[in-house]
Amino acid sequence: ASRDRLATGLEQVGLRVTRPQGTYFIQADVRPLGIVDGQDFARQLPHRAGVVCIPTAVFCDTPEIGGPFVRFAFCKRPEVIDETVRRLTAYAAELSG
Repeated sequence: ASRDRLATGLEQVGLRVTRPQGTYFIQADVRPLGIVDGQDFARQLPHRAGVVCIPTAVFCDTPEIGGPFVRFAFCKRPEVIDETVRRLTAYAAELSG
């Protein structure tokens, strides 16, 4: 249920997500927000939106492969997931001007 709650929220924000079968992380593509560098996105996100994600590139031998992707943990209480989506929605609106 937490996976689906976060995945749906991230999709509503505008991110493309992969719904995993056996992990606590959802992979998200940040390019729909007009961002190409997941590492830069992950560095700025805590300061700009109060949300933390993990850039996928840090797990890749060839960082470019994971470049536009980040991971969000969904092993959180429902209210934390909802607040995350609220903050990401506000940040995405800020990005789009």
